[in-house]
This record gives sequence, structure tokens and C-alpha cells, in this order.
Amino acid sequence: MSDIKRGGDFGLGEENTSFTKYFIGKSYLNPLTDPNKTSLFIANVTFEPGCRNNWHIHHSKSGGGQILICVDGEGWYQEEGKEAVSLKPGMVITIPANVKHWHGSKKDSWFSHLAIEVPGEETSNEWCEEVTDEEYEKLGE
Repeated sequence: MSDIKRGGDFGLGEENTSFTKYFIGKSYLNPLTDPNKTSLFIANVTFEPGCRNNWHIHHSKSGGGQILICVDGEGWYQEEGKEAVSLKPGMVITIPANVKHWHGSKKDSWFSHLAIEVPGEETSNEWCEEVTDEEYEKLGE
């Protein structure tokens, strides 16, 4: 990386090695809240160009889901069965519980978003298949 500030105003954080198997490319995680001190977890997630996470679902019996607040660079968000949405700073994506989706950077841009885990009842995350190179390469055509 150059001297350009990555991660926007919230900072890059550390390489997200705990979740490497659920990402294509490198991502970085900067927790902004301590899950041991609050029920609301917020982290700045930064994706290198071309990085995306696998399809996944935030399960919940009630409540739950995730909110993404885009803070730096450009990225993609897609729900299963829908067209991908181009993401830019200032955009907010509300992901309902139990909806299969993925998010990540565009192939030529770093991208950061605040990820807010919405509290709910009986919540869990299910990681699914990768977003294939073929699927990803079609975006923006």
C-alpha cells in the first residue's frame, strides 16, 4: 500500500485473518465497539480491490440483520435474485435478517464500510458459497 489513507476516517485496522476462508482477496477489520461491553457490534471493514466476501445469511428469529454504511472507495452489494448495487461513500444498505447476500470492493477500488450487526433473537451467521469470478466479472458491464 502507498501512503494513501486506507479505511477512511475510521482506519484500516488489522488484516482479517480469522475470516480468510470466507473472502476472496484481503480484507481488514477495525472493531469500533467492544462486543463484551455492548450488544451492538460495529466494525469498519476494508476490502482491497477485487475483494469480496462469500454469499452469507444473517439468521434471526426476530430482529437481526445488518446495516452497512459506506465510508470510503467503491464497492458492490447484492442480494440473491437481485441485481448488484453500486456502493459509494454516504450510502446506507439495510440488510434484513435471513436474506442471502454478499458485499465487497469493485475490482479497481479499495472499499470500506461500517458493518453494524443488528441485535436480534437467536441470531447466527451462515457462510455459503463463493461469489465466482464469472459472476463478479459481469458486474458493471
